[in-house]
Amino acid sequence: MKKNKPAITAVRMMGDCLVDVEVNGCSSRNGKVRVGIDLGDEILFVTTDRISAFDAVLEQSPIPGKGKVLNQLSKFWFDRTKKIVPNSMVSTDMDEISKRIELGGHREVLTGRSMLMKKRKPLAIECIARGYIAGGGWKEYQRSGKVCGIELPKGMLEAGELTEPIFTPSTKAETGHDENITFERACEIVGREIAIKARTNTLAIYNFAREFARECGIIIADTKLEYGLDGNGGLFLIDEILTPDSSRFWPFDEYLPGKSQPSFDKQFVRDYLEALEWNKQPPAPPLPPDVIASTTQRYLKALSLLTGKGLN
Repeated sequence: MKKNKPAITAVRMMGDCLVDVEVNGCSSRNGKVRVGIDLGDEILFVTTDRISAFDAVLEQSPIPGKGKVLNQLSKFWFDRTKKIVPNSMVSTDMDEISKRIELGGHREVLTGRSMLMKKRKPLAIECIARGYIAGGGWKEYQRSGKVCGIELPKGMLEAGELTEPIFTPSTKAETGHDENITFERACEIVGREIAIKARTNTLAIYNFAREFARECGIIIADTKLEYGLDGNGGLFLIDEILTPDSSRFWPFDEYLPGKSQPSFDKQFVRDYLEALEWNKQPPAPPLPPDVIASTTQRYLKALSLLTGKGLN
């Protein structure tokens, strides 16, 4: 007897924003932003419009268009970096995706925010490249003069450019906050050979992307990449790549070290939340309409500057 295809049975919307997807005939897993639908040796990632900050999902404040920006920027970068580092992307074409799963009446809302990927075993570390000192790296530098055990020059300013990019791994916490770790600790977690390869790949991707982005008027201050292993121990990029959720994007013509920078990423949301009396524990406070609208505009600007296109 022929086995029925899995099916997307429902989508949950909040206004014009997609916030959740329900499936039948297979398992799914909800991340902070993506829904991963298990299709055997492949996973269909549907990128919702949810936004998270300080590891809390802002349940009441999805960002219109955000999921499509993340998905389309990831495809853009996966296509351009696959000769540097292999990745797990299979397709974003809805005809191809519909061969694996029934879309029902939800094809329109899923278009532009769905990506089929080969299934890999995720590494238990986050791989971060920094070319500038900002965010958690800046806070760690202020405390110790180091980031992830790497000694940095004295007297650096917030958002200052590093002499050369550094690799600063972190743990991948199931709950709570990721924690910065040294490279030696990363070797203990995933093995030295894999850690060295992840470091080399991460810095290669970052160096390529920041030169590309600079020509487009964007400084990529840092970025977080995730890797997975295939059955033969090969290392592949997974999840997302060089998006406003996983990177700091600053306008090149407004860059001025010594302060938090204007940005095309979710740092704008973090800065708003930092000004509130919130203990950074769920539930997160709702965002006001002007912050939501401005966040959408920043994500769309990043997509436009980098790709020369709008949403499709």
